[in-house]
Amino acid sequence: MSWFDGYPIMSKLPSSQQPRLLVLGLISMAFAFDLTGCSTQQLYTTGQSWQRNECNRLMDQLDRDRCLSSTSTSYETYKK
Repeated sequence: MSWFDGYPIMSKLPSSQQPRLLVLGLISMAFAFDLTGCSTQQLYTTGQSWQRNECNRLMDQLDRDRCLSSTSTSYETYKK
């Protein structure tokens, strides 16, 4: 089960296209935040929050825990 399954438009795409669409969405989001004057830390925090929300959509507890563990990296550690 993929975390794309909750989005009908994403689940209809071939699995090879889903990561590309995700990256395109994240780049678009980063560009939009850049235009609004958000700092890189604000953008990182927003991305982490979005990822946590996506992780929480996973039904399998083990998958959810694995996904959530990747969202606990602090901005300072990320910058390094």
